Amino acid sequence: MTLMYQNQPLLVVFDDQIAEVETYQLMRQQAESFAHDYSLSLSALQHLHRRALSDEASCALVFSDSVYIQPLGKKASGPVEVSFSGNAMLHRLRHGGGKGEQVAKAVGLKKGVTPTVLDATAGLGRDALILAALGCEVTLFERHPVVRALLKDGIRRGSQSSEVAEVVSRLTLVEEDFLEASDELKDESYDVVYLDPMFPERSKSAMVKKEMRVFKDVVGGDLDSNNLFAPAHRIAKHRLVVKRPKLAPFLADKAPSHQLKGKSGRFDIYTKKAF
Repeated sequence: MTLMYQNQPLLVVFDDQIAEVETYQLMRQQAESFAHDYSLSLSALQHLHRRALSDEASCALVFSDSVYIQPLGKKASGPVEVSFSGNAMLHRLRHGGGKGEQVAKAVGLKKGVTPTVLDATAGLGRDALILAALGCEVTLFERHPVVRALLKDGIRRGSQSSEVAEVVSRLTLVEEDFLEASDELKDESYDVVYLDPMFPERSKSAMVKKEMRVFKDVVGGDLDSNNLFAPAHRIAKHRLVVKRPKLAPFLADKAPSHQLKGKSGRFDIYTKKAF
């Protein structure tokens, strides 16, 4: 896999000024391994100057006290990372809708029912964290190496935070592509399988947050997402849940049993058996 951003190879950057020894060693090993595995250039953070490197690369994957994506150039946006203990996420965990959240309703969470969930397209892990906060054991798969690196680091830092460590302990990241690993997963081995494939936007005007623009520029669309349906449906015991943009077609052209609709998106729910 060639990792690109705006038609240029991604740059891997290591912060050699990390103060904490254990973190320094961990980040150095991860940065060197990532650069080697994907044949990418490795640079030190102290040499990272947005304008100076704009001709060499347009985006960097930085291994520092956290792992983050940093676009480069004059008008580059800020970094993108997975932060389960950041203010926005903590606010949602504390003041969100709880079991009234749409994603909670979609997977069937209710009194007496706390399903095991396989999130096959974990992305930045936000929906998974909400479900874990409500008691679900969530197994996460993420196919893209960059997003997987962000997610792995987010779980590492979350496990060290007194505010979310207990919640994060219910998240298990499998560092594999779900489609490649699915043959090894038994039929009906999870109560719920959850899919949120990246949907190609029709125009840039459809984008909302800058971080999602960066994220989608790195990841691209899941052009083979229809292939997820069959293994996901087989592995789900009670239901398959697919998160989709409001006007997107059904995944694999399969009509759901029912839907939960929001302002900009919906959950297509494929029921197999009652809880």
